[in-house]
Amino acid sequence: MTDLTIIIPVHNEAGNIGALIKEIDAALASGPDYEIIVIDDGSSDGSAEEALAAGNRAYVLRHERRTGKSRALVTGFRAASGRWVATLDGDGQNDPKDLARLWLRISNAKPALFAGIRKRRNDGVVKLLTSKFANFVRRRLLKDDCKDTACGFKVLPRDLAQGLPYFDNMHRFLPALTRRAGLPVVEVDVEDRPRRSGVSKYGFFDRAAVAFLDTVGVFWLIRRYSEPGSVARLNNAGN
Repeated sequence: MTDLTIIIPVHNEAGNIGALIKEIDAALASGPDYEIIVIDDGSSDGSAEEALAAGNRAYVLRHERRTGKSRALVTGFRAASGRWVATLDGDGQNDPKDLARLWLRISNAKPALFAGIRKRRNDGVVKLLTSKFANFVRRRLLKDDCKDTACGFKVLPRDLAQGLPYFDNMHRFLPALTRRAGLPVVEVDVEDRPRRSGVSKYGFFDRAAVAFLDTVGVFWLIRRYSEPGSVARLNNAGN
């Protein structure tokens, strides 16, 4: 089994994704056995071709049309072969060196979600303010105590990733969904770099206006979840 699957969802990230893959290969050269899955979410700019040309550990799963980051992540989760799954944003703002450093800590760690907390933000004013609003609403209702759930840097066990419920924008609630599954969330400081090229794909409505309804939906999921604990198999005597 592969040690680590790195999942990178992209939509029109030509000019960013190729350099990111090369950085990953350099950072993990002496680290885990890994694979890179790029989810091309309906790009029209050659992102897939750039990703394939960048390194021999990367392959691309292409969506026929754009479906959003959460659906792209789920496509990657389902295809992952690694014991652990890492998610990085395709714009290059997440630093692969942080993943290399973290791997030394988690390679033999107990199951948990390792969630990146950006030391400083390189977002524009609108993105920063809407993110703060969404985080405020989420933390007040879900009480997940996560400082930066919107950070794209996450590492989690494959079994957890593949068992998460899918809905649009679920990627913003990974800490709450992890705690729902009975596993801890460990916050780790990571860098946040300026994007090399292109523009953010998120606007005000996408980041803030739906935050309340999404949070209410996750609150309902948490309240309606039951954990059985360990499950024992019982056989008839003599079998």
